[in-house]
Amino acid sequence: MATISGDVPLIHRSADRTPFPVRVYRYARVSLHVFEGIATTALVFPMIGLRRRQALIRRWSERLLRIMHVGARTQGLPPAGLPGNMLIVANHISWLDIFVLNTVQPARFIAKAELKRWPLVGLMIAGCGTLFIERERRRDAHRVNDHAREVLAAGDTIAIFPEGTTTDGTTLLPFHGSLLQPVIDARGHLQPIAICYRRLDGSHNDAPAYVGETSFMGSFWRVLGERAMVVEMTVLPALAAQARHRRELSREAEQAIRVALGLSGSAPEIIHDRQA
Repeated sequence: MATISGDVPLIHRSADRTPFPVRVYRYARVSLHVFEGIATTALVFPMIGLRRRQALIRRWSERLLRIMHVGARTQGLPPAGLPGNMLIVANHISWLDIFVLNTVQPARFIAKAELKRWPLVGLMIAGCGTLFIERERRRDAHRVNDHAREVLAAGDTIAIFPEGTTTDGTTLLPFHGSLLQPVIDARGHLQPIAICYRRLDGSHNDAPAYVGETSFMGSFWRVLGERAMVVEMTVLPALAAQARHRRELSREAEQAIRVALGLSGSAPEIIHDRQA
């Protein structure tokens, strides 16, 4: 299993960085790819069924990673893939996590409402069926949970980042269980997935980390500057959610991901200012 440890500062090796013209070229290719994604979600998705939409999302996400020279390695994925009526929970490092998880199992994400207002990307993730939550409104969680329960019961997949914020990938924050109730009510399964970004030599790669005061464009530009990197995903045993308490289920999923990442002990009392 993939392991990471230590407090790694956001420092990058100059030898691993791409020349400026290469970054501009990648930027142009990604921009074109995003426009294609927006057109697909707006014009094609309304006319096709769930399975076809999931296939297109997976293919689009796989191509995005190739354009950005991000290699994906997955461990533990069943040969038949993941079933429906499943809530995926994962540790959260970067905006890239959404597209990384979509290469394993296309899902509808629950995300903060601010993402809907992001240029271009906001249009696309909204078109993919993302459920947006207004964190400042306490009752909005009830609305999202009701919608999520209906989506799961219909056989779809939802993904969340229960830390509620991002880290640099060398730690794991406590999981919040408030958004786990829908999968319990739908009698589905909880699927923990551990995410780890690495350089080609196997060392920890902090380039995708979207933390602190880093802007989205600053983070995006930094990822484009990596010559190549690898994201490792460990698909852990699914947890039956029926008749479970969300707090207990949350702790079990958190511990499974913690072990997969090679992180020992309990979650630190750290609050980052970058919310998911």
